[in-house]
Amino acid sequence: MISNDVKLCVETYGDRSDPSVLLIAGMSASMLWWPGEVCEAIASSGFFVIRYDQRDTGRSTNFPRGRPGYSTHDLATDALGICDSLGIRSTHVVGHSMGSMIATILAVDHSDRLRSVTLMGATTGAPDLPSGTGGSPDLPDDLESRLAVIDYLLEDTRACDGLSPRFDEDRIRRFIARDVDRADDIAATISNHPAMEFTRPRRGDVGAISIPTLVVHGEIDSIFPLAHGEAVARAIPGAAFVMLPGAGHTLLTADQADFTTPLISHLQATDHR
Repeated sequence: MISNDVKLCVETYGDRSDPSVLLIAGMSASMLWWPGEVCEAIASSGFFVIRYDQRDTGRSTNFPRGRPGYSTHDLATDALGICDSLGIRSTHVVGHSMGSMIATILAVDHSDRLRSVTLMGATTGAPDLPSGTGGSPDLPDDLESRLAVIDYLLEDTRACDGLSPRFDEDRIRRFIARDVDRADDIAATISNHPAMEFTRPRRGDVGAISIPTLVVHGEIDSIFPLAHGEAVARAIPGAAFVMLPGAGHTLLTADQADFTTPLISHLQATDHR
């Protein structure tokens, strides 16, 4: 699918005539970080689910390593372009981590295009919030080495989720290997998202969100401790808040029902069919 002059790999679940749910993954994360089982659960509840590889992830367009030349606003435009290509005027949006930044841009600057927004693993960025304990490992010397890249991404994921009792190293290594093997240019995936320009909504901050909002946060998030998610929920008028027990920063260590059950309830309650 072509959006904003780039090729984006898109996968859908469910009936296109149902209300749509657009899933936006986090930094350097392909669509696979939204598990297929999660997509199927949402679709089976009466929604048309869209997950996709953002620029420089999976099978979407890659840019020169270390020189992405785009911003989070461009990624928000990509998301709207996917909806346009599918003939979708209004959609629910679910963002994770950096995907929550993109979802916030959409919710503030393009609220007329959204039915609701869900922000997972998000932060207000306020300086008084507690610092996370996780930190990214050093990049491998050889980004062409499959095993070195898998080891690096495993340690990066450990920094996000390693405090969770559900951190299963063997399972997560297998998942990362599948993600690496699927990517057209995993070196660009690792290099380019951190190097992009991070822009803010033009019409206000997270507190300017006026559409129905659900905030979801892992109990043991090593990147943004739980207080970050609680601050996001307080900042948005009328936002609901859900904690994922025992989960870290990503869905890899969450009980999927802990996520899908409140999410589906939120989508159904806020959908105006």
